[in-house]
Amino acid sequence: MDSKTIAVEVVYALADKQKLLRLSLPYGTTMRQAAEMSGMQAHFPGLDLANSPLGIFGKAVAKPEERVMEEGERVEIYRPLIADPKEVRKQRAAKAAKAKTRD
Repeated sequence: MDSKTIAVEVVYALADKQKLLRLSLPYGTTMRQAAEMSGMQAHFPGLDLANSPLGIFGKAVAKPEERVMEEGERVEIYRPLIADPKEVRKQRAAKAAKAKTRD
């Protein structure tokens, strides 16, 4: 591989479909550029790569437009949460407490 390119992966997943794309990109490519250059939207119509949150190996990156990719990294495209995990836990705890008082 030429020293002016890097190998990276871009991934996106729905509950029933996942896609991992391996790319060779120019050195200096940002995370956002890698996501947009991946062509992932062809596999997931409606995917908004310009505004989707991104991360690397499970860690969200606050400014993917500025974060330059390194050899071997994996860009993860995150989808919006359907429910707030804190709120779901709170509801589950309230339901359990209510069930306990009935017993």
